[in-house]
Amino acid sequence: QVQLVESGGGLVQAGDSLRLSCTASGRTFSTYFMAWFRQTPGKEREFVAGITWSAVSTHYADSVQGRFTISRDNAKNTVYLQMNSLKPEDTAVYYCAARRSGTSGAVSTLWPYDYWGQGTQVTVSS
Repeated sequence: QVQLVESGGGLVQAGDSLRLSCTASGRTFSTYFMAWFRQTPGKEREFVAGITWSAVSTHYADSVQGRFTISRDNAKNTVYLQMNSLKPEDTAVYYCAARRSGTSGAVSTLWPYDYWGQGTQVTVSS
């Protein structure tokens, strides 16, 4: 069992930066593919970024490519999302998610993820 706890959300202005953290419990964190998703009211949860267990490969949604960076520290059981040049359209609840490495399904698809955090609110004012 893995429990995920996000932190670092808040209210910022357009152009500012934020770093989200997601800390996982459990001894098998390093074997999981980790990702960030986000969701706004009335919309489906959407993929933001993902990172393999070894951090060799990363994946990004087109909307955040070049502005957001995902990273992880397996020794600390933590995955990060550095968000720069934030825009009002980045406003959402951000969720951390984990899936076993090697499972089938696109990284942007919700169903392969086994564990989810409770979410952290990010609000970007114009």
